[in-house]
Amino acid sequence: MAEEVRQETMEDYSKELEASFKPINEGDIISGTVISVNEEEVVLDFNSFAQGIIKAEDMSNDPKYNVLEEVKIGDTIKATVVKKDDGTGSIQLSCKEAKEVLSWDILKQEMEEEKEIEVKVNEVVNGGVIAYAEGIRGFIPASHLSLNYVENLEEWVNKKLTVQVITVDESKKKLVMSAKVVEKKKAEEEINHKISMLVPGTIMEGAVESLMPYGAFIALPDGLSGLVHISQISQKRIKKPSEVLNVGDKVKVKVLNTNDGKISLSMKAVEENSQADETEKVETAKYSSKENIGTSLGDLLKNLKF
Repeated sequence: MAEEVRQETMEDYSKELEASFKPINEGDIISGTVISVNEEEVVLDFNSFAQGIIKAEDMSNDPKYNVLEEVKIGDTIKATVVKKDDGTGSIQLSCKEAKEVLSWDILKQEMEEEKEIEVKVNEVVNGGVIAYAEGIRGFIPASHLSLNYVENLEEWVNKKLTVQVITVDESKKKLVMSAKVVEKKKAEEEINHKISMLVPGTIMEGAVESLMPYGAFIALPDGLSGLVHISQISQKRIKKPSEVLNVGDKVKVKVLNTNDGKISLSMKAVEENSQADETEKVETAKYSSKENIGTSLGDLLKNLKF
């Protein structure tokens, strides 16, 4: 048991010794563990003969970056070697320089993966706002801040947004992001979920929202919309939906199916159901009437004396 402990200790010592002799050159990007952080600097440990120092102003290009909020002891940070010796025996580092090299690749990957990231709006510029992602200054056009029309851009300053990277051009230092894309995706997911909950055969009430040569689109409850094909509008043959429908008309429709996230509806089926119900009522009324007549004759015969 003692030999195992000793062997482990020697292996650890060997790794530290190897790291301490590993050459570090200016311009290298190296990783270290945060062992100290204050308002002025971050101190990194490399298991080496020297510690790394990153000045607070060299942590990020983001003017609103707060080192005490963003960095914690135990974090792993990648930084570029600026000087092998800053004059006090420490390695002078810069996160900003490392991010200039690494961040564009990260952002390209995030764009390809359509990854959602959180950013904070810093300022308003012409046509949109500025937010930083991976330490890179990015632009969010006003038209991509929300699904809804944005009138006052100043109201968005300091707001946190979930965005997707839509343009990355390192050569032009161009980064464009969109919150609208994320909102649209979530809205579509919600709509698809609502559609999946619809049961074929359900009869609903809606309003005609638009007429096309091939049918009518009906606005349904919960923000849903479905199509009544021209063949399903009326029992009688029509050449165009406008012969029997107007935009704004209230109609009853039956859900036929919800294939591929689309709702197929029928007005004709509701009409047929109504006619079937009326026929059933008439038949029931006839049967009841005969039964009543029979009962009355029976009662009448009972009272007769022969």
